[in-house]
Amino acid sequence: MSHDNQKNHLKAYGIVYFSLEAGLKSKWLLNYDGGAFLIENNKIVENECKIRGVSYQVISDAKSQLILQEISSPSSNQEAVTLEKAPKIAVYSPKDKMPWDDAVTMVLTYAEIPFDVIYDKEVLEDKLLIYEWLHLHHEDFTGQYGRFYGSFRTAPWYIKGKLRSEKQAKELGFTKVSQEKLAVAKKIRDYVIGGGFMFAMCSATDSFDIALSAEGVDIAEAMFDGDASEPNYQSKINYNKTFAFKDYQLIRNPTTYEFSTIDMTRKRKIPKTSDYFSLVEFSAKWDPVPTMLTQNHTTLVKGFMGQTTSFDRNTVKTNVLVLGENKVNREARYIHGTKGKGMFTFYGGHDPEDYSHRVGDPKTELDLHPTSPGYRLILNNVLFPAAKKKKQKT
Repeated sequence: MSHDNQKNHLKAYGIVYFSLEAGLKSKWLLNYDGGAFLIENNKIVENECKIRGVSYQVISDAKSQLILQEISSPSSNQEAVTLEKAPKIAVYSPKDKMPWDDAVTMVLTYAEIPFDVIYDKEVLEDKLLIYEWLHLHHEDFTGQYGRFYGSFRTAPWYIKGKLRSEKQAKELGFTKVSQEKLAVAKKIRDYVIGGGFMFAMCSATDSFDIALSAEGVDIAEAMFDGDASEPNYQSKINYNKTFAFKDYQLIRNPTTYEFSTIDMTRKRKIPKTSDYFSLVEFSAKWDPVPTMLTQNHTTLVKGFMGQTTSFDRNTVKTNVLVLGENKVNREARYIHGTKGKGMFTFYGGHDPEDYSHRVGDPKTELDLHPTSPGYRLILNNVLFPAAKKKKQKT
């Protein structure tokens, strides 16, 4: 899985998933050859590698033991993590087509990793409990329709989406979309606390936390929910209810394409040519979880924009790990934390291979980016729940 040895990093994850589904023994070799995978030899897997264009090497049992011995050395920052079973995956996304694309759905499809699409009705009916892994589509959990009002309120897709959301909320027994989205956010919160793993990108990151922190407080203006927001609502925000963020100020102007001061998009002064973020190095033996999430064939990843591009370090809670950052601009791009028995990862930006993806732009063709480091970070999260949990010393 190094830069030179693998011609399709993304489809390689699909091979590992395929192997786990077939019941084959697999190990993730953290920090070894770019985070390589050691899979029990099987002709079916070899054939799949050839069909999918994935680079592989067949080695002897003796060679594999030497590799594992090398990795186990206390002097090496490497670890071999056993992968147990293919996680059951859910993507939280509207069932009808949206005017933009979701990077996770695209990369799962490209890597040939199966997933189910679920939305509000399934979440409220506790269907989440059958999944180990949940991805949140670029959702607005605050009931403000993505804050697209300023630029797109007359666009047919915006009007149609607003009507659809209102109808859905009514059918599910809610008087407002914001109330229905809060109920969904709380179900997802409980899913994570109970041991689930949640991954979110772009606006699903900050809008999720904002919705939780504003429980019982009307922060939506009249054009969103039919009545005015509460006076002084900022003072009623409860940061104790959030997963990752604190001390943020909400953006009150409804025509501003921004939720709060969490996001760095409007504060950035980085030219595209020098927009990169670096991955933080962790101890593979002592911190296997963040090490798995940062496996890559490069430590420097191209930046990319989104409605929520990155997170202001001043708003990130101290118990949340920063996995990827732009130190010059003091922004966190990729963060991870625990909540109850579960874990979450937030990844800023919309599409790792489309710098400033806009509504209506064509989707990214991943055949043109089979070694994308930015997309590879997504797939680290997909495979992470398959890892055997290490017993903690107490």
